[in-house]
Amino acid sequence: MSQYFEVHPENPQLRLLKQAAQILHGGGIAAIPTDSSYALVCHLDDKAAAERLRRIRGFDEKSVDKHHLTLLCRDLSELASYARVDNKQYRLLKLGTPGPFTFILEATKEVPRRVSHPSRRTIGLRVPAHAVTQALLELLGQPLLATTLIAPGEREPMNEPHAIRDRFQKLVQAVVDAGACPMQPTTVVDLTGDAPALIRRGRGDPALLGLSLEASA
Repeated sequence: MSQYFEVHPENPQLRLLKQAAQILHGGGIAAIPTDSSYALVCHLDDKAAAERLRRIRGFDEKSVDKHHLTLLCRDLSELASYARVDNKQYRLLKLGTPGPFTFILEATKEVPRRVSHPSRRTIGLRVPAHAVTQALLELLGQPLLATTLIAPGEREPMNEPHAIRDRFQKLVQAVVDAGACPMQPTTVVDLTGDAPALIRRGRGDPALLGLSLEASA
């Protein structure tokens, strides 16, 4: 049975988030709000939790290449610890963080190989602009491994915390309820090539990064 924490979306109660952080430290999986949609998250260094995260989402061996797990970071300095970033990339990152953008970057050795792209050694990273997510990351002191909370067989993320608890109460250990999220995916930008490539148009406006509005894939 998952624990349910109802928090204020802008001024979350830290005593409740501390309990959620303890669950994550103990190997649990939590459903949390972000500035794009609800996400499933777990401790970055917990291999078993990461595998359960994939199973909950319905990822199998054939789908691994198609689904980047994302690291939620507190700020750009933390992001730079997990990805190789040059000056040009950093200037672009500053324009889109914090915010609803996911950036595909070359992973450093700090990123466990099991959570990076299996063939390209890349990782999706983002800095969410949501008070609850930021407070939880601050309490943990490190990034969270995350994936959008989409139920197997569905295409749209779940956005109602009570419905999330009802459906996943036997699979996740915590649900953090901060009300409804925008329920739009992040805009995904690949920074591993010679030029930035818009992979998916989402909530983040590509124009803020000086990119074409059309996704390349």
